[in-house]
Amino acid sequence: MNGVISSWDLSIGVDGPGTRFVVFTCGCPLRCQYCQNPETWRMRDGRQVTADEVMAEIDTYRRFIAVSGGGVTISGGEPLLQPRFTAELLRRCHNSGLHTALDTSGLLGARATDAMLADTDLVLLDIKSYDPATYRRVTGGPVQPTLRFARRLAELGRPTWVRFVLVPGLTDAIENVDRLARFVAGLGNVERVDVLPFHRMATAKYQRLGVRFPLADVAPPDDALLDRVRAQFRDQGLIAI
Repeated sequence: MNGVISSWDLSIGVDGPGTRFVVFTCGCPLRCQYCQNPETWRMRDGRQVTADEVMAEIDTYRRFIAVSGGGVTISGGEPLLQPRFTAELLRRCHNSGLHTALDTSGLLGARATDAMLADTDLVLLDIKSYDPATYRRVTGGPVQPTLRFARRLAELGRPTWVRFVLVPGLTDAIENVDRLARFVAGLGNVERVDVLPFHRMATAKYQRLGVRFPLADVAPPDDALLDRVRAQFRDQGLIAI
């Protein structure tokens, strides 16, 4: 089984519990204004690998991952743009006893089979906005497929962390956050909400690629705004970090 990836890396506490081996697949149908991985947008910019190659690399870190209570996260780009490759990695990691996580926008959630999701211990679901107009402004795409996928995950009882990037002047409207918080609280399977402050650390990547960073002049949210948004999720009974 072949796939196209940008890279792999280790992360701690960001892409799921514990130390994670993160595979960054290539190809994404969205163009989020705050994307931190523009190098993963196009499959032709990545490199072909086999599932065997990826598993061999994972095995070199297996003890370290296990001791930390970590696992493997398939990220991107958008992993569901390569559903067979993603499913193969999740299946093999799951069958070998590693905790598995899928990091997705949910736009292509229909491509995730029930069997794939059964091999996924945790879904990291990026919900960019609840308001459809704001979502399209942020991503260039529709929000409805993501919300349908969120409901399906709830019906299947798959543990989920929702991730919401807070961008001043773009995603921070009180009603937008309130509606998202009510929606997420009603699902019943969301273990926590990560409110991620927008930052500009990918600016150099955009410069190297010769691509304009749309939010280059936007300042990160201050503590007061972060506290307000986290409180909106907590008011709905959610754990917000």
